[in-house]
Amino acid sequence: MARAVPLFSGSKGNSYYIGTLSEGVLIDAGRSCRQIENAMEANGLKMQNVGAVFITHEHTDHCSALRVLAKKYGFKIFASEGTLRELARTDKIFPNSDATVIENEVSVGNMLIERINTPHDAAESCCYRVTASDGKSALIATDMGVMLDGVRDAAKRSNFVVLESNHDIEMLKNGIYPFYLKQRILSSKGHLSNAACADELADLVKCGTLRLMLGHLSEQNNTPEIALATAISSLERAGLKFRSDFTLDVAPSETRIQSVIF
Repeated sequence: MARAVPLFSGSKGNSYYIGTLSEGVLIDAGRSCRQIENAMEANGLKMQNVGAVFITHEHTDHCSALRVLAKKYGFKIFASEGTLRELARTDKIFPNSDATVIENEVSVGNMLIERINTPHDAAESCCYRVTASDGKSALIATDMGVMLDGVRDAAKRSNFVVLESNHDIEMLKNGIYPFYLKQRILSSKGHLSNAACADELADLVKCGTLRLMLGHLSEQNNTPEIALATAISSLERAGLKFRSDFTLDVAPSETRIQSVIF
């Protein structure tokens, strides 16, 4: 059975395993190699079953383990051309790494991975939709200032979606971040707020995406309780019942034994 395992999520690092117990891919590798290895083992997953690593963009919280993982395991790396260029320029991958540009989609084992562009303050950021051998699919979509139609369409075609719910707008505005950083986060190339995320969820459920997860929560400007309450309130206003019409959880900042069968 295909599963999505949120290994890490948030400002300290991001990484997800998508696949089965026998084959899968990593979406981002934003913690240390040892932390990712331990998280995989805790969830009953084997590193040797990872077919490739897909990087969404070059920010450190999405790729900090990439050099070590690629050297230790020989993982193939996929990313956009702009992201690969920045990874190479900043020495986040070795010159001889097995790195390939993903233009639209690529097969890894029995899985199909689709790239969808996202608006973020990075060279050429994207998100990924993974379709397992049974035809079921999962989308990991974070780090984007606004929701584009391409991401929205990919989400509606997926059985499971992780959607960014980065910050509570009032917490951010009244928080400790300097003004320029607040403006960056709130911009069209920043991060989706709880409210912006919540606005998308009802249509997803009505289109058949019944398994939902909130991702990339800010430690300074959000809490899991506030993000969940905002999302559930929006869904219930649309006449949808929590745990009856849909499932909803928060991707953990630190590993816990958790997977979603999709």
